[in-house]
Amino acid sequence: MKQTKPETLLPISVVTARSGLSVSAVRFYEERGLVSSRQRVAGRRVYGRSVLRRLAFIAAAQKVGLSIAEIQAAMNQLPAERAPSPKEWGQLSEPWKTRIDQRISELEELRRSLEDCIGCGCLSMSSCGILNPSDQAAAQGPGARWKMPSKSTPRGGRKPAPTRDSPEVH
Repeated sequence: MKQTKPETLLPISVVTARSGLSVSAVRFYEERGLVSSRQRVAGRRVYGRSVLRRLAFIAAAQKVGLSIAEIQAAMNQLPAERAPSPKEWGQLSEPWKTRIDQRISELEELRRSLEDCIGCGCLSMSSCGILNPSDQAAAQGPGARWKMPSKSTPRGGRKPAPTRDSPEVH
C-alpha cells in the first residue's frame, strides 16, 4: 500500500513571499472564496502548497482581464484541496485565448490608427480613428464637441466624470 505523505502547510508569510502578494491580497482572495486556509496554527493562517498555484492562476486571469467574479466562476470548476492538473488548467484557460486574441486585434488596430494620427493636429477630429471613430461626435454638432460644456453641465461649469462609453478628449 502506497503511503501518502501529509501536505506541507505554509504560513501566510511564506505564501505572500512566494506569491509576491500582500497579506491583505491573500486575505481578500480568501474572503471571496478563491483560496482557503487549511487551519490555524498558533492562531495564524496556514495554507496548503496548492494555494500558490491558485494564486498564480488568479494573477494570470487578472492579466487576461477577467473580473473577480469571472475568476471565481472559473475557480469553482477547479479542485479546492489540491493543485489542478495541467489538463484541468488547459481546459479552463482555453476560452481566454479568444479574449487575448481579441485584445491583440484591438491593439494592432490602435497601432495602425496611430500611424495616421501622429502629427495630424486635426481640430474637428472628423477623421480621428482613435478619439472619434466613425465621426461619432458629428451628431452633436460642429467643433470640438467633447471640450464644450453642454447644457447638461452642472452649475460651476464642471462636467460629470467621463464614463467608459463617453469619450473625453484631454
